[in-house]
Amino acid sequence: MLFSSSVFLFLFLPLVLLIYYLPLRRWRQGQNVFLLLASLGFYAWGEPWFVLVMIASILANYGFGLWVDACKRAGRSCRAPIVAAVTANLGILFVFKYLTFTLGILNSLGAHFVIPGIELPIGISFFTFQALSYVLDVHRDRGQVQKSPLKVGLYISFFPQLIAGPIVKYETVAEQIDHRQESWDDFAAGCARFIAGLGKKVLIANQVAVVADRAFGMGDTGLTAGFAWLGAICYTLQIYYDFSGYSDMAIGLGKMFGFHFLENFNYPYISKSITEFWRRWHISLSTCFRDYVYFPLGGSRVSSKWKHIRNLFVVWLLTGVWHGANWTFIAWGLLYFVLLVLEKYGHLGRGWPGWLNWLFTLLMVNFAWVIFRADSLPAAWHYIQAMFGFSSGDGAGLALLYLRENWTVLLAGVVFAAPAAPRLRDWLAKKGWPLTDLLYAVGAAAVFLVSAAFIIKGTYNPFIYFNF
Repeated sequence: MLFSSSVFLFLFLPLVLLIYYLPLRRWRQGQNVFLLLASLGFYAWGEPWFVLVMIASILANYGFGLWVDACKRAGRSCRAPIVAAVTANLGILFVFKYLTFTLGILNSLGAHFVIPGIELPIGISFFTFQALSYVLDVHRDRGQVQKSPLKVGLYISFFPQLIAGPIVKYETVAEQIDHRQESWDDFAAGCARFIAGLGKKVLIANQVAVVADRAFGMGDTGLTAGFAWLGAICYTLQIYYDFSGYSDMAIGLGKMFGFHFLENFNYPYISKSITEFWRRWHISLSTCFRDYVYFPLGGSRVSSKWKHIRNLFVVWLLTGVWHGANWTFIAWGLLYFVLLVLEKYGHLGRGWPGWLNWLFTLLMVNFAWVIFRADSLPAAWHYIQAMFGFSSGDGAGLALLYLRENWTVLLAGVVFAAPAAPRLRDWLAKKGWPLTDLLYAVGAAAVFLVSAAFIIKGTYNPFIYFNF
């Protein structure tokens, strides 16, 4: 079930809100149990048996949390439960996400393994990270152990951030599970945030996805330089508006139920360095790798430059692997490793004017997205060659045709990728214009109605997180 589906918008969400706020309003335990059941139902909507994987993860990590707590109370080392938790969670992730990829590599080296057909549970990387975060944060005294498996289940499976993030660390919401405070102000802010995310997904991401999919689907022939660049730019916009749109919807939904999640995007395409880009892009993932991998390795506070480079290599190799079982994701992660090392130790970008740093960063991010989007490394290489005119493409009119059809969407995508909207809102508020709130409400209503019309009409509505 997608947030941008008619079933979710007009059936699931209204029903959940009605039950949560009417018969269960003053019964926190009942609300938590109901949200857990609703979340499991949400996850089971498409592939019911995958919910068994979710339940197994909940029960296992509930047990690991109790084990860690018992060790701490007895004054014993927590090494055994931590190793067991890491092994179990990463083991589940490996079997479903990386086993076939690994067997394929071994077969290419001369082995003769039978490669099983294993379907990937949607969002398994997201909820596995959260499950492991629960155990690690209990160990680090960043949250109290939960005596009820139902509360652990709610944290791991809560439907707003279940399939596409943001990744919510346990320490962020530990107190909110039992002691959150709902308010109409939060509910209204949550609705507005959800609508903004819905508009990003339906009105921008879905529209530019048509162009991106056409460009990346053309293969080695027929792709001109102009259309290759247009496709790459459209995918750069698609993945931002799709991903940040889902994050906005998740944050908004959380507020509707009294939960406050941390921000996941902060206008990454205005960055003037790769370092800044990753402080603004998928903040929850960057924070997890920082807290659970980078810092335990020593971070930047190590005895030599080479140890720091080693730490960066490990983090970015794992970041690439986390995104999917394909060499393209590994190459994508290692490209960022190289760029970050060049920034930190090669003085890349130092002394450049601001506009040049921004342009270079955006170009590198764009090329990285080409690698990320391509089906294989050879396909990525052929696509980048086409961007520079090394292609036999003869469809010169395609770029112009798609530009004519989508220029308004592209313009909106470029404008709203910068903080234009909040700056306009702040400017109007500073001027004391009396109709600012009314305009905001009318705009939100218009975005919702138009987005709903697109959804009901059955327009193109891809889901790009199957690899994650």
